[in-house]
Amino acid sequence: MNPATGTGKYEQLLERCRGLEPVPTAVAHPCEESAFAGAIEAGVKGLIVPILVGPAAKIQEMATKAGVDLARVRVVDAPHSHASATKAVELVRKGEAELLMKGSLHTDELLSAVVAKETGLRTGRRISHVFIMDVPTYHKVLIVTDAAINIAPSLEDKVDICQNAIDLAVSLGLAKPKVAILAAVETVTSKMPATIDAAALCKMADRKQITGGALDGPLAFDNAISKEAARVKGITSEVAGDPDILLVPDLEAGNMLAKQLSFLANADSAGLVLGARVPIILTSRADSVRSRIASCAVAMLAAHARRQQRVPA
Repeated sequence: MNPATGTGKYEQLLERCRGLEPVPTAVAHPCEESAFAGAIEAGVKGLIVPILVGPAAKIQEMATKAGVDLARVRVVDAPHSHASATKAVELVRKGEAELLMKGSLHTDELLSAVVAKETGLRTGRRISHVFIMDVPTYHKVLIVTDAAINIAPSLEDKVDICQNAIDLAVSLGLAKPKVAILAAVETVTSKMPATIDAAALCKMADRKQITGGALDGPLAFDNAISKEAARVKGITSEVAGDPDILLVPDLEAGNMLAKQLSFLANADSAGLVLGARVPIILTSRADSVRSRIASCAVAMLAAHARRQQRVPA
């Protein structure tokens, strides 16, 4: 993928994956049509080697209905969704899978297995979610974080959320991702704690507590996205008008932003959970197969980047 271009971002993402070895992926409970089809198609496209974890009879029923031959696909039997999540995480811990993918179970079921103290996939990092968004009206891929996991993140949580997103952007080919830290205004005021956090994060980056990216904030959404809006407000910044990452103040703001981009701007999106031992492909049960494929492609690139250079826990 060439994140600097504005057309064909989805196709460029798949093109970047060509020639790379498909990554073994534990798919937890793929017992719904879109979840099953997404995993199988990602396998056909050479992005992943799906390991289907769930009720074997139900998975076979899905395959028969879809006309898919499972002769060369590994199926690991698990009686129900909770057991599927636990078993899929176990496959990752054993080194049999390098990615974890959510099927048709609830997100909290999968993440409960991921964060389990003795048997999960936690690291020293805070776990966070990113939407990788192809917005037709924006000139490159946008990463929005965190819009799905951390409800009201503390400053320390935001450090990990930011670092997770920077590390992902680097794995997608960006040398120094630009991070816009969003708030309602672009000035620092004690009346808006998000502006205080934004200013602190920028200084923490100066002190190398956050590395690999260029940070600026607080920035309101208009002057984060538009160079002209930033110019009118008198903001001089390498980030304003050209961010790769939008770091939101809390989950509510992030969730609304991501869904507005999807439903008002017709953005395509991929979803990943970061900060665990492996990237986790976390899609909605309502997501299209196209969205699931895009998520697998991003996760594949992240997994290959980890092979080359281990991300610090």
